[in-house]
Amino acid sequence: MSTLTTPAPGTTAAPLRIGPHTVAPPVVLAPMAGITNAPFRTLCREFSGGKGLFVSEMITTRALVERNEKTMQLIHFDATETPRSIQLYGVDPVTVGKAVRMIAEEGLADHIDLNFGCPVPKVTRKGGGSALPYKRNLLRAIVREAVTGAGDLPVTMKMRKGIDDDHLTFLDAGRIAVEEGVTAIALHGRTTAQHYGGTADWDAIARLKEHVPEIPVLGNGDIWSAEDALRMVRETGCDGVVVGRGCLGRPWLFADLVAAFEGRTDAFARPTLREVADVMVRHATLLGEWIENGGTARRATVEGGGGRRAGEARGVIDFRKHVAWYLKGFAVGSEMRKRLAITSSLEALRAGLDELDLDQPWPTGADGPRGRTSGNNRVVLPDGWLKDPYDCAGVGADAELDTSGG
Repeated sequence: MSTLTTPAPGTTAAPLRIGPHTVAPPVVLAPMAGITNAPFRTLCREFSGGKGLFVSEMITTRALVERNEKTMQLIHFDATETPRSIQLYGVDPVTVGKAVRMIAEEGLADHIDLNFGCPVPKVTRKGGGSALPYKRNLLRAIVREAVTGAGDLPVTMKMRKGIDDDHLTFLDAGRIAVEEGVTAIALHGRTTAQHYGGTADWDAIARLKEHVPEIPVLGNGDIWSAEDALRMVRETGCDGVVVGRGCLGRPWLFADLVAAFEGRTDAFARPTLREVADVMVRHATLLGEWIENGGTARRATVEGGGGRRAGEARGVIDFRKHVAWYLKGFAVGSEMRKRLAITSSLEALRAGLDELDLDQPWPTGADGPRGRTSGNNRVVLPDGWLKDPYDCAGVGADAELDTSGG
């Protein structure tokens, strides 16, 4: 992959300890619905040289306990994934406890992360996601059940600052996490109301680190480059970073992150469009194989389009949402972008890409923001949710929806 020699800033960070697991450098792939499945984790892990922690997309505890077919596919890990990390979302302490015990007893993962960061209205209107930490007693009950049920497996949690600037919860939630035995906390420096808009508040990450020095604190939000990650560590004192939208269409960002945290002055990845196209075809191929094999990803090297296999069309269709992210900043006409976004075979995807000027260098500015940017949303909550920060009433099983975020 083509590179541009860039001296890495002089910030390094100690290895991150997640229970018995050492994560070095302290870089974590954020769980993202429909994105961080086994194929995408494979790409990111390959670019990182196997370094870092790569968390599954969010798994709903109720669906896991009920052994929902789609959910059971999502929890399959590639044989090379170590440690295996699952993120769980749940609103009922009993169900969360059952899900965690199932994971521990059946050896389904090596690390469990709890999602308290989802800002999606259809979740918060039921009291779930980033709305839940406002109910301190409910948060404590869920975390307690998870840690107890996990046995020797480490439990971490990811959260937001709070519902809005008038209802911040991250300091109380951090203290509850420490008291209940959580191994590490990740904080997205935005409120539910901000969604993914505005600027992430890194000062809140620094405050949380000061508030809970007993356990590692990871920062999340507005990490678009390796330099951003190092700057977050310098400015907040956090113990590591969680990278989400910054790696959309850029799995090679993890190669940059590893180099930067290791203090190396070698080159950061600046792929040509030809190299990006090769990664796109490989990504789509891995998705097809993963779907074909019921969730078990196989490693493969793709040269060209290849023949159609069962699952190929579904894999390419699932890949469509990645096309715009991969091509961000490159000179690709609108009609060709539309064409590539509706392909349904590897042959058509490869053929369309081959029509482009593949010798284009990495575009200036393509390292910037990508993904969802909406903000200033009206937060939808259950009636009377904000009246009492301790009463647990009002959260029902229907708050567990198959969605994610954070």
